[in-house]
Amino acid sequence: MEAYTGFAKVYDLFMDDVPYEEWCGYLTGILREYGVLEGLVCELGCGTGQMTELLAEAGYDMIGIDQSEEMLEEAVQKRAESGHDILYLQQDMREFELYGTVRAIVCVCDSLNYVLREEEIFEILRAAARNYLDYGGLFIFDLNTEYKYREILGEQTIAENREEGSFIWENYYDEGSMINEYNLTLFEREASGLYRKYEETHYQRAYRLPVIEELVRRSGLELLHVYDAFTHEPPREDSERVYVICRRRAEEGERK
Repeated sequence: MEAYTGFAKVYDLFMDDVPYEEWCGYLTGILREYGVLEGLVCELGCGTGQMTELLAEAGYDMIGIDQSEEMLEEAVQKRAESGHDILYLQQDMREFELYGTVRAIVCVCDSLNYVLREEEIFEILRAAARNYLDYGGLFIFDLNTEYKYREILGEQTIAENREEGSFIWENYYDEGSMINEYNLTLFEREASGLYRKYEETHYQRAYRLPVIEELVRRSGLELLHVYDAFTHEPPREDSERVYVICRRRAEEGERK
């Protein structure tokens, strides 16, 4: 699961087309729909803190968790610039630990697709259900779909050349394992005019929705909705991303 180490410093540069503000608006809309208007919220897989900062700006007391020390260094730099009171923890989200419970846990930007085993997904959900969510608290996560890996990303090479740098992103999707391999090569222009090269290989796994729904139920969380991303509609056959909204039951005795 090791990822985003060598080129954490240039991650934001090449992700500047992601509409984080719109994504945050959708996410906060769901939180508020279920009464999470303020309080502690934990983001798993927070990366460089782009979404964490936006959620803090929206009024939540944020905790950000990521495995990559390099990505968290970038997040801490953002925190210094914004002045937001955000707690960052370097942890593997498959074994995350909090000091108490939170109103909500969110895991977006396809971070859970980096978890390659069903049982590891289950352990994350179960930890939230048993230990770290307030009663009635939400767990919201998104996933890239099997359709996206198979039809959009698989066997595709994406490249972009800019003044400040360039990247080559090669994808290989294996339908048997449902794992997509990313080979990433980035070139960052330095002050000298020379370019620094970064190379990393990442892996993400697609999960079929019935599998995810069963893992949620097994964990003890209540499955509220699965949405086609950024809508309140059910997923379509060609949905590229879905949002899963779960809740810890209001009373311990109500859990199955």
